[in-house]
Amino acid sequence: MTRTDQLPAVDDVTGWFADVRALMTPALTEAVAQLGPIMRRICSYQFGWIDERGRPTSGMAGKAVRPALLLASAEAVGGSIEAAVPAAVAVELLHNCTLLQDDVMDEDVTRRHRPTAWTLFGKSEAVLAGDSLMALAFAVLATSGREHAGAAARELARTTHELIEGQAMDIGFERTSAVTLDDAVRMSGAKTASLLGCACGIGGRWFGADEQTCAALTRFGRQLGMAYQLRDDLLGIWGDPKRTGKAVLADLGRRKKSLPVVAALTAENRCAQALRSLYDRPDQLTEAEAAEAAELVERAGGRAWAERAASEAMAAAEHELEQLARWGVATARLAALGRFLVGRDR
Repeated sequence: MTRTDQLPAVDDVTGWFADVRALMTPALTEAVAQLGPIMRRICSYQFGWIDERGRPTSGMAGKAVRPALLLASAEAVGGSIEAAVPAAVAVELLHNCTLLQDDVMDEDVTRRHRPTAWTLFGKSEAVLAGDSLMALAFAVLATSGREHAGAAARELARTTHELIEGQAMDIGFERTSAVTLDDAVRMSGAKTASLLGCACGIGGRWFGADEQTCAALTRFGRQLGMAYQLRDDLLGIWGDPKRTGKAVLADLGRRKKSLPVVAALTAENRCAQALRSLYDRPDQLTEAEAAEAAELVERAGGRAWAERAASEAMAAAEHELEQLARWGVATARLAALGRFLVGRDR
């Protein structure tokens, strides 16, 4: 992926993701190899390189969304794709740290069509593995030898604090019924959109792009991240679990306050009132009650609100790309990635 004639066409998103995964896997493997044997095994399982018995598998798990955006942003400002790999590795390490620890906190039992790491190795061990990946992310940046690695590390640290704050807000939502829609939007911005914005911004900073360009890339990533999270929330309620790799209605069963749910809970209609009654119960919802909750979310207007909000966030992301294009940034691949991510069904 170094020569222009070797890169996939800008509208070949599938080819781009395949190339990114091929480029990332050896670099990630080399980074994880630095960990001790216990953490290395858990993290290798998390990345999909081994199964629960330690046997090699077919390859890297996950979509590599954040590395794909970072490398596309690096390409957009005229940087070398291969030179940006350490930055992409750092972002992917931090992302998987959050996945490991979120699965523990949420007690999710499946991810990427497989048992979650904590169900196999233990909750404490999975949390420690997440800590290992966070530390490793900064070590990768520190040892990259790149001129702008310090700026990237500062941005990653700032984003880490925001991610933690977002997760703390999410946990707090489980203990109160007084969650406003503004609260939920802020939480999703911190917990999800921040890392996509960070990936895009670092892609520019890694090659010394000016602050105006880096800020616009970050805003693009954040708006795309909001649209991406809204799409994820919609799939969590109405998606096909065979394609998403997650149990449908699981979040509703635990009375999680995702964006469509909060939009429905805060509406003023009979379906919203019925949904609030379900969510005010102390115990986990039964499968039948979760299915009822999904219907109430839709009828109360939560689904329509989320779909509209996703469209608005995507329009804002595209506006940032239009501005970047006027400054001479090559935005075509970022635009194609954005359309693909928001239109996904998994």
